Amino acid sequence: MAHTVLSDYPFEIHSVEIVNFEFNATFKVVTSNRDIFALRINVNSDRTYENLRGEIAFVGFLNQKQAVNLPKPVACKKGEFALTVASSMLERDLGVVLYSWLEGEELGDEPNDEALRKLGAAMAAMHQATADFTLPDKAQLPFLKDFLWQTQDIIFSSASPLSKEDIELLTKAKNEIENIIEDLYSGSKAIAIHADLHGANVFTNGDQIYIFDFDDAGFGLPIQDLAIALYYLDTPEQEAALLAGYQSVSELPRYDKRQLIGLLLQRRIILLNYLYETTNQEHRDMAPEYLVETLRRVRVFLDQR
Repeated sequence: MAHTVLSDYPFEIHSVEIVNFEFNATFKVVTSNRDIFALRINVNSDRTYENLRGEIAFVGFLNQKQAVNLPKPVACKKGEFALTVASSMLERDLGVVLYSWLEGEELGDEPNDEALRKLGAAMAAMHQATADFTLPDKAQLPFLKDFLWQTQDIIFSSASPLSKEDIELLTKAKNEIENIIEDLYSGSKAIAIHADLHGANVFTNGDQIYIFDFDDAGFGLPIQDLAIALYYLDTPEQEAALLAGYQSVSELPRYDKRQLIGLLLQRRIILLNYLYETTNQEHRDMAPEYLVETLRRVRVFLDQR
């Protein structure tokens, strides 16, 4: 599929190497002129063609603002930035985007405090820059007020793989978190956010931070972006470094401790839903253990009311 779709681009291919195959598939593409690009094929993503156009418009807007370091979208021979390729195995068309290649190392699971301060500052700069972003025609991004962010509902559906008792417990947490989200949105304006700022979507190169993979981008609140980044951190020192970096550029968004805990739990429930939805077998195998820990956190959240 990678070679098929790359024939639509205006260069000769020297090599194609898969470098990531988890949620989606990412390839390192080297041309005969030794130019390097990153090709992403949306294997698990349910993003529409209009969503891809929205992602590209968002990234292009940020590149014009020069607010943060990002890859640049690359157009095909016809001038389009969003393409599709047919998959006979999955029996559907898959979205495709090509970006300029980024050199660097992943921020990873154990980022140092200095890198987290830079990420916090980059996040705040991105939020400031996108305050006036609007979508062009034929482009869409999801509105992230929906509990599962407009992804397919597996765990709460009539065909849920979970027990009745587990669904009831998760539903209680869902109802409380939806009230928190409603309160947060009542006093804030939704802007375009990255919505997936964790260590695998951030590169460091020298003293620079680079942000990529905008596949989950949508219209949401800055606190949602912050909560997602905080979800992947392990220590109070890491959290303090990220927030200090943000505050070096902008005031923190409005939230209280209970609201933040609710957003962190929402992130975990969304990921739980993904584990039952994905075609990635390695991820699906994580679901039973992940469910047990999610239910434990739900009980703690409900007990602390």
